[in-house]
Amino acid sequence: MQTSTTRPADAGATRAQGTLDRFFRISERGSTYGREIRGGFATFFTMAYILVLNPIILSSATDKFGEQLDAGQLATATALVAAVMTVIMGVRGNLPLALAAGLGINAVVAFQVAPLMSWDDAMGLIVLEGLLICVLVVTGLREAVMHAIPQPLKQAISVGIGLFIAFIGFVDAGFVTRIPDAANTTVPVQLGTGALTGWPMLVFCLGVLLTIVLLARKVRGAILISIVLMTVVAVVVDAFADVKSWGLVSPSLPDKPFAAPDFSLLGNFDLFGSFGQVSVLTVVLLVFTLILSDFFDTMGTVVGVTAEAGLLDERGQVPGLGRVLLIDGAAAVAGGAASSSSATTYIESAAGVGEGARTGFANLVTGGLFALALFLAPVLTIVPLQAAAPALVAVGFLMMTQVKHIDWDRYDVAVPAFLTIVVMPFTYSITNGIGAGFIAYVVIKACLGKAREVHWLLWGTAALFLVYFAIDPLEQLLGIK
Repeated sequence: MQTSTTRPADAGATRAQGTLDRFFRISERGSTYGREIRGGFATFFTMAYILVLNPIILSSATDKFGEQLDAGQLATATALVAAVMTVIMGVRGNLPLALAAGLGINAVVAFQVAPLMSWDDAMGLIVLEGLLICVLVVTGLREAVMHAIPQPLKQAISVGIGLFIAFIGFVDAGFVTRIPDAANTTVPVQLGTGALTGWPMLVFCLGVLLTIVLLARKVRGAILISIVLMTVVAVVVDAFADVKSWGLVSPSLPDKPFAAPDFSLLGNFDLFGSFGQVSVLTVVLLVFTLILSDFFDTMGTVVGVTAEAGLLDERGQVPGLGRVLLIDGAAAVAGGAASSSSATTYIESAAGVGEGARTGFANLVTGGLFALALFLAPVLTIVPLQAAAPALVAVGFLMMTQVKHIDWDRYDVAVPAFLTIVVMPFTYSITNGIGAGFIAYVVIKACLGKAREVHWLLWGTAALFLVYFAIDPLEQLLGIK
């Protein structure tokens, strides 16, 4: 009679592994625990730059009352939301899709929304945006919205945001500066202060070169590697060179690398406070802009990553798409409630898929690493703008690649796409770019006798934007001013 050599503890571990395997369908999808763990690490290291960039972007802006958010508190909030929502996506969505504060959306919040109201009001708009996305998902209206916006305009919005982010990176680093009006020149911006000078500028330029080389060589974690290496360079330069100023953040080593997370920003939002700061029309347009930036970016990311993983069903649909989108909407709510800006699904999740991740188990690893980052706020907040800004330039490039999908020979879509793309960075406003594109699209279609091709939702949105652009003369005409 043969006796089993499996010890009780080993048998328990095997049963637990079997339960996890069945729950996440690891074997069913042709994956292994090793692949899922490697994928979880790869995803974290390719998107961990957001732990540095999000605090820098949000803390560098001031609200209507001149208040700034604390970078350390923002690092905690960013890591917390990313950890919690990534794990929830893994457990409930069972897809290797990680979530964190969305680049582009945080720029809208920092440089467009916050100057019009308080930070609490701005984050309340994010919560409102997330709730409306959840409503769109639950009611099925997402299909109507998807069909209303022409694909070329969706791609143009992504490209425009990319250029806007890159421009912010150049400005934050001091590579591009505004020429004062007193200069009596027709050129609004210039290179540096007329020339590139100083050690911080050298750090930025080297960072841009390093980032683009790593991207060109397809090095995983290229953006994060660049941020880390250039931060080390900045710390060394600051220690041995005479640097007059690094700007907002000085690369000085903290006395203690670890610290208890500061959750002071959690719950600091006012859901309807924005209505008391700006007009209802402005609130509607701002929320619409946030929804557009978040919702369609998520759709593209989810479909792209799951297709790369070979997880689309026989009809080419994402398994459990409604549940996935609902979690993404909840992530936007969580981001606003934590004052870390709207959280969304990250295209960098494709790095984990490239390492073999096929299930939500990889998210447990990624989320766990974000949770560990909660205790590293002192380290995360020593990164100077000159070391982080190259990442903004690189992300701008990555978003710019969508331009190849636009049919530039069709003027009825190419002209609106062009206006969408260029108006965003030129006016320092994502809303202005979207509005210019939408209005141009419906006007050109109507003049070409193709008005029937324009969805009624797009007509209504274009009308709102027309009022938005003409608000001053309209107010004067109506005697409001």
